Order: sequence, then C-alpha cells, then structure tokens
Amino acid sequence: MKRRNKIVLLILIVFMFIPVSGFAAETTKGVDSKNYDWNPVMEAIVQVESHGNIRAKRGSSVGAMQITPILVVECNQILKKRKSKKRYKLSDRFSLSKSKEMFLLIQSYYNPFNNIEKAVRLWNGGLNFSIQRTQRYFEKVMNLLKN
Repeated sequence: MKRRNKIVLLILIVFMFIPVSGFAAETTKGVDSKNYDWNPVMEAIVQVESHGNIRAKRGSSVGAMQITPILVVECNQILKKRKSKKRYKLSDRFSLSKSKEMFLLIQSYYNPFNNIEKAVRLWNGGLNFSIQRTQRYFEKVMNLLKN
C-alpha cells in the first residue's frame, strides 16, 4: 500500500507542474511585464508608416501610425469591456500621443506577454495577421529597431 501511495503522489506532483511549464513556455516568447517600454517599437512603426508625418493619409489609414477607423472602434470596445468611460474619436488618429495610447491598449489586450514580433505583425496585419503578408513590414520595423 505504501508503494501505491508513493506512485499516486508522484503522478499528482508531475501533473501539478505540467500547466506551469506550459505557461512558462508561453512567457518566454515575450516579456511578461506590465511596464514594458514600447517606445522604441512605436517610434520604428511611426517611421515605417509615415516617416513621422502626423498628417499622413493613405486610404482610410491616417496619422503618424496610420490608424484605421476599425482600430478606433476596437479600442473603444476594449475600453467598454474594461468599464472605462474614455473613448477615442476618429480625429484622435492625428494625435501622436493618442495614437500611441491606442497602440498600447491593443497590445495590452491582444499581446499581454509583450511579444515584439506579434506586436508588429498585429499592428500591420490586424487580429488575424498572416506571417507571410506581414513579413516585409516586420523586417522594416526590426531593421529600424536594430539601428
């Protein structure tokens, strides 16, 4: 009976650590920190998107970070889910500081482990981004981050 109890205990211990190791593997893909400094990534995105021009326009994307109306709606939905009274307007896309707030909000919601690659691809390709379609954009941003 003692041997059987030891085996059961060993099995329980092993199963207790499986979810923890799975979680640890997920966090190694990014930085698990609420205080992550996104400024270098945002500055690189601004350069790729508009060369720093806060009045840039291309189709429905506008501002230094080329924000679409859909992204503004998504940010407002996240704020509503978080029970915040704050809301963004379409004109906020021309404000660099508000554009950066929207970037940070999207990252906090869809990229909680602060994975840089996911952040860049998500910004360029949306929620269901394609690695192939965002590859050139990703490389441009990463080249600016390296310099």
